[in-house]
Amino acid sequence: MSGASSWLQKMRKGELVELCESVGYKDYEGQKKTDIEAGLDEYLTKNAAQHSSDPRLAQFYKTRGRGDSSPVKREAASALSDAETKVKQVRRRVTKAAEDFLPTDDSEIEPATTRARTALTRTPRASALAFASSVPLPPSPAVVADAIDRRTQALRTRVSKAYKQSGLTETAEATRETLSTVVAVQVLIFAFELYNLRKELLADRYAFTIPSIALLGTGPYDVEIPDLFLLLTSSFWGPATLWAFTSFIVPLVTAYFFNLTAKPSRTRSHSTHFTYAFDPLTFSIVKALLTFVVYGQDVTFGGLVDLEYVARINSALYGGWQGVLVGTGIGSLVTVYEAVLKK
Repeated sequence: MSGASSWLQKMRKGELVELCESVGYKDYEGQKKTDIEAGLDEYLTKNAAQHSSDPRLAQFYKTRGRGDSSPVKREAASALSDAETKVKQVRRRVTKAAEDFLPTDDSEIEPATTRARTALTRTPRASALAFASSVPLPPSPAVVADAIDRRTQALRTRVSKAYKQSGLTETAEATRETLSTVVAVQVLIFAFELYNLRKELLADRYAFTIPSIALLGTGPYDVEIPDLFLLLTSSFWGPATLWAFTSFIVPLVTAYFFNLTAKPSRTRSHSTHFTYAFDPLTFSIVKALLTFVVYGQDVTFGGLVDLEYVARINSALYGGWQGVLVGTGIGSLVTVYEAVLKK
């Protein structure tokens, strides 16, 4: 059991190590906390003249002074004193004749004194007190709550710092600004139509097979890629040209010349200022008109339009020509909504 000072027992092991290094005690390496307490207690006790003036150790020598005058030690000292007094009385009563038969030294008396001292210092009461003082008490709930709050605050600070350094906020703001325009909506509608049309004009062909991987539990997977050789045939260019004229080229040219976003210039010149180089509302209207006439009514414009290409495009687009009309309606609605907000 550890008989170290209660002041040392209240310290953590890291604090004991720092104290050992500051006072010059070097025999703490590889020892347990209780062994360090006992060794450091003994070292400070032996070198009290050197370290008693240190203000950091004032509490140690204060508690050590109280510990030396504890009731257990006073009781042990009193019992030891009584035993030694009785031994001296026995020696006084011995006659001179008996002294011839007794040994001249104290070799037999000293073991008895030593045994009495050992028995007194190993009393159950002293052992229980030493064991109780060596058991570290758990911290109070307030200390635990403060430690949890500090760790939570530190974690929150690190997460917030990492989030700011990642640039996610700036990226999200830039993306929202880019997509919050009429042009972005028109581009998304155009890209959706082109994605569905690609499967019809550039059909996928088998390229190779990824073998099964037993470790991942996957089976063989066939990889298909667009057949780029179709770019050399009229099977691709015929429908592609028809869709490009009806959905992009003709509406874009019309939107350039019929631009209703014109505003009078504030300068002295007579030039006109346009909000958009191509009127998005005119673009959507002309595209919807051509889609209905060509893909919905099969108008060939004097044989310029091949109905086979019309059928292929209708089968490829999502929802057919009605789906294209829905896209033009969305574009027109967004254009009108933006114009209302700017008024």
